[in-house]
Amino acid sequence: MKNSSSSVDPTASADNGVGLSDSTLSQHRRRMLDLINRLHTTGVQTDMDLPMIAVIGSQSAGKSSLIESISGITLPRSAGTCTRCPTECKLSHSEDAWKCVVKLHITTDASGQPCDVATIPFGSPITDKADVEDRIRRAQRAILNPSTNAQKFLHELEDQTAEQAELSFSKNCVSLEISGKDVADLSFVDLPGLIASVGSAGKTGDIDLVKGLVTSYIKKPSCVILLTVTCETDFENQGAHHLTKQYDPEGKRTVGVLTKPDRIPAGEESTWLRFIRNEQEPLVNNWYCVKQPGSQTLKNGISWAEARKQENDFFALTQPWSTVEPQYQKFMRTSNLTERLSTILSELITKRLPEIHKELYNILHKTRDEMIKLPKAPSNDPVGEVWSVVGQFSSQLSRRLEGTPDQDGILQTIRPHQQAFKRAVRATAPNFIPWGKGDTRELPVIDFLANEEDEPREPQVGPGGPVLTPRSPTPQLEEIYIEDVLNHAQRARTRELPDNYPFIVQQTYIREFTEKWETPSLILFDKSYDILKKELSDLVHEHFGKMGRGGALHSVLMIVNEHLDSAAKQAKEKITWLLELEKAPTTLNVHYYSDYKTKFLGYYKGCRDHGELTTKLQNYRAPATIHPNPIHGQAFQQAVHKALAGLTEAGLSVQAGDLPKLLPVDPMEPALLIMAGVRAYFQVAYKRFADMIPLAIDYEVVLGLHKGMQQALVDGLSLTGPDAYARCQLMVQEHSTVASKRTELQKKLDRLHAASLELRKLFV
Repeated sequence: MKNSSSSVDPTASADNGVGLSDSTLSQHRRRMLDLINRLHTTGVQTDMDLPMIAVIGSQSAGKSSLIESISGITLPRSAGTCTRCPTECKLSHSEDAWKCVVKLHITTDASGQPCDVATIPFGSPITDKADVEDRIRRAQRAILNPSTNAQKFLHELEDQTAEQAELSFSKNCVSLEISGKDVADLSFVDLPGLIASVGSAGKTGDIDLVKGLVTSYIKKPSCVILLTVTCETDFENQGAHHLTKQYDPEGKRTVGVLTKPDRIPAGEESTWLRFIRNEQEPLVNNWYCVKQPGSQTLKNGISWAEARKQENDFFALTQPWSTVEPQYQKFMRTSNLTERLSTILSELITKRLPEIHKELYNILHKTRDEMIKLPKAPSNDPVGEVWSVVGQFSSQLSRRLEGTPDQDGILQTIRPHQQAFKRAVRATAPNFIPWGKGDTRELPVIDFLANEEDEPREPQVGPGGPVLTPRSPTPQLEEIYIEDVLNHAQRARTRELPDNYPFIVQQTYIREFTEKWETPSLILFDKSYDILKKELSDLVHEHFGKMGRGGALHSVLMIVNEHLDSAAKQAKEKITWLLELEKAPTTLNVHYYSDYKTKFLGYYKGCRDHGELTTKLQNYRAPATIHPNPIHGQAFQQAVHKALAGLTEAGLSVQAGDLPKLLPVDPMEPALLIMAGVRAYFQVAYKRFADMIPLAIDYEVVLGLHKGMQQALVDGLSLTGPDAYARCQLMVQEHSTVASKRTELQKKLDRLHAASLELRKLFV
């Protein structure tokens, strides 16, 4: 049967179902091919490796004729459009009448850069096979002229040469969706032929462009490479073979096809027969040889059945093909090739199916994780969204400031600095020396202060568990000798009686240590401020860090830091006020003051006892038993014991440490009284101050930070009033890159979900 096109007649009805178009494929094979075709339809091949067939070869290697024999359609052969962009064929079996839907699959823009993937329908479905060639030619023309509306080429009358097109080659492809009763399910792509050189009107970049395009397909492990090699050109000069060898060096997924065997120069047939016998460049799936109608035969027109009959006659009657050993006859003829391709592809799909399941699950899980990591998508209620985030931030800040049981809680972080502050204040105690400057003795330990000096240290967590932080060394204060105290007191006397000294003496010594309290107070304030500022920054980033384009984050940081500075200012004022209070010595804790004064007076008097009596009394321990003939040491212990027992019997509660008070009056008694009074007042004042400063900081800055915070944010962000909606909408508006990423991931998720649904259908 003749037709007007210069190709095999696609309307011939005598040979329905040739090769991969054969509807007699086994049920299992059909299911596998149908599955992979549906997966390709979802577009998931952009995300994972799916089994497919890619037809490659050098230009004029006979690829187009081979594709025609496999697909049952006619491809354009006019100059300027022949295989200058990929042609993707999606064959699917259907009980409906035969039809072909042509689409443009766009992945790059006019400059060749990646763009949003788009599939554009190109014309209405074709129901007459004779119309396919012209539609494909027009679709290729649209692909090669990306600046022109594609629909214009549907009705354009003028033809176009390669030189007239914007592009000589393109990565975008023409997609053919062919369905019908005599069509099996399969996907394959015909790639542009590899070129070694370009003409005067060509572009040198086309060589690498085509090579890169072919490589992007054949480098995938699940791609079956259908390598076409023409017998009319020396094998080593055909670049497609070398490229295939690079990505499939062991020949496990390559099927070799020898074309144009009728053009082999006389006497060279044996060279090509070595391929058929798999002796030359052996492949796991062997080499095949096919013969398609010649150009003159195509011009004259030929039916599909006649074309296959001529091919069969050629191999059956032409030497040396007709005499090839029987075991190699199966590697000749298109029907054998298509049957083998179908088997290879279906087996590959079956083998890859468990891996596809696993890969799809992993990619889906990873994509979901990427989507979760993106900032929360803007809602349709921007005002409500911003108010919600402000409320959540305020609530969490309140919990953190109130105190949490976490090791890194705010209070836990501040506490070591509070303890360091207390030690620093305690270290300012006046260093009175109850003897003269020439005496080199060391002061004995003050036993009644032992419980304060041995205050537990704050545990810290180290690599091996909890450890104690080392104490800071106590600064060495200036020594104040007893004669200096007495001299100071005598110089200060005005109209007092001889046994009285003015209060200004004690006040001077008190002012000396209270003036030293400002520095540790400000250090504690600064440490607390820094901790709170970092905590605020962390919380703001946690709640507002992913909101919109970052403007809300910066605005909130400014507002909360201003609020913190306001609270800090009040705390500093309280610290200054407390420091001013301590400049006027006074206390209502008379009992506590008197008790310490008595103890310090006894301590200082005991230190001035040059004999051993005071030391013995301070080291006294009640004897366990009374010896009738005690030795020297026991005699003293028993004597003190009798004395204390007698005083107790007389109704006087006296301890051994109180006995030094019975010693004779010391000429330095006035100085001792001043020293004991000042030192006792220090105990009262320092403990009061060591509590009040941390309390003031905690009340004004820590707990006080939350006061008015939410209102400050509402006012600072202008969340009320007529402009609130516009401002909130601007705050939650996400960055264009984030929006683009979200859209990209959502499209990917849609593809993956669709593919997952198709996989589940296989087992239903």
